[in-house]
Parts: sequence; structure tokens; C-alpha cells
Amino acid sequence: MKQSILLDGPKFQITIKRLCQQLIENHGDFSNSAIIGIQPRGTFLANRIAKELKDMLGKDVDTGILDITFFRDDFRLKGNSPLLANSTQIDFIVEGKNVIFVDDVLWTGRTIRSAMDAIQAFGRSERIELLCLVDRRFSRQIPIQPDYIGIQVDSIDSQKVIVSWEEVDKEDSIVLITDKK
Repeated sequence: MKQSILLDGPKFQITIKRLCQQLIENHGDFSNSAIIGIQPRGTFLANRIAKELKDMLGKDVDTGILDITFFRDDFRLKGNSPLLANSTQIDFIVEGKNVIFVDDVLWTGRTIRSAMDAIQAFGRSERIELLCLVDRRFSRQIPIQPDYIGIQVDSIDSQKVIVSWEEVDKEDSIVLITDKK
């Protein structure tokens, strides 16, 4: 197994700051915009983005967490059960807001499609955008593209992209894993 470090250390935090600056360019003071992290791993990035935006703007930004478990098209195939579902925490009105979905890795696009279905239960947003830390460009099964990208990775389906978070993994890093055969 071969591991290639794509991003770690200070470059990881610089990438998050750059993404926040791009968000501010497009959303100003976030008075009509909200960040929604997609469970499970998009929540770490959403919380980091929200914290950084608070530091930059001097105010809290509406931030939520969206569970897409029951909206996935592979829900029954993976053997997921209701006991394994995550939680949704959205304590603001989505209706008419610009919503920015946040996820760590964009791969096939199916997670984002599920998130678009799930968010409808909270109202009709004005606009939906996508921010991802890693864009695996050549693996889409659904025509979904990110609006904000940390890094792009050209990888094949047999490779894995692993994002580690200080909060749970004791380090911030992005690693590409290739099985040697």
C-alpha cells in the first residue's frame, strides 16, 4: 500500500482560510447565507469554516448539520439501520437563504444529491452551493460540481482519499492511498 500526503500542517489551515475568503467574496456578511455540514465528516469542515468566518467577520454565521442517511440511494444496500443514523441540527430558517453544503470529499456526487433531497424538509432555499475540501474529479456518477474547492485530486476508483481531522484523528491531513498490486 502506497500513501501520498496531499495536504497537511500549515497548508491545511491556509486552504481553509482561502475557502473562507472566497465565501466572503460571494456572500458578504452572511446575513442571508448559511453553512450546512453533511454528516458525518463534512461536519468537521463546516465547524472549521464557521469558526474561521466568525474570526473574519466578527459575528456568528448560521451553521447546521444535515443527516442524509435516509435519503441515500444505497441506504438498504449498505445495510444501514435507523440506529446508525446521525443527527440533523438546523436551528434556523432555510427558506429563502443561500445554503452552502460542506463536505470533506466529493467523489461520485451521490452524497450531494441526497443532501439536496434532505434539505427540502427545511424549506426552499434561494440557492444551494457546494464547498468541498477534496474534489475527486474523474469519478462522478451524477453531474454535480463544487463551487469552492480546497484541492483537486485526479484519482481512480481503486484509490482512497482519507481526510484526517485534529478533532478525532489527532492531525489534519489529506492522504491518497493506492493499493500496490
